[in-house]
Amino acid sequence: MIAFLFSKTGQYLLGALAALALLLAAYAYVDHRGYARAEVHYKGVIAAEHTAAVTARNAEVERQAAANNAAKAREAERIAEMQAEADQLTKQIEELQREASEDPDAGRTALGAPSVQRINKVR
Repeated sequence: MIAFLFSKTGQYLLGALAALALLLAAYAYVDHRGYARAEVHYKGVIAAEHTAAVTARNAEVERQAAANNAAKAREAERIAEMQAEADQLTKQIEELQREASEDPDAGRTALGAPSVQRINKVR
């Protein structure tokens, strides 16, 4: 067996195995560097996507806050309008009650013209 290793064929075989080992080592080194480059590249891609997602989330939160504030402003305006209408109706009711209490025909079973006019004002 040892004689085979020192023969010409054995030396070629050992040389081929050594060359193969060097090629495999070089391939592993180059391949590892490729994975390292890909790792760096995709970490950058993921970081960019994360930044874009955070930016989009912040923009959406701001948009929702602006929409909510606008809705609250419209609501406050409508509440003020409704309160003004309620105050106007309260004044009208008080005026009609005052007129009804001053009506000389208030105790009658039939309605007089002033009573009908007051009823029509309510409509």
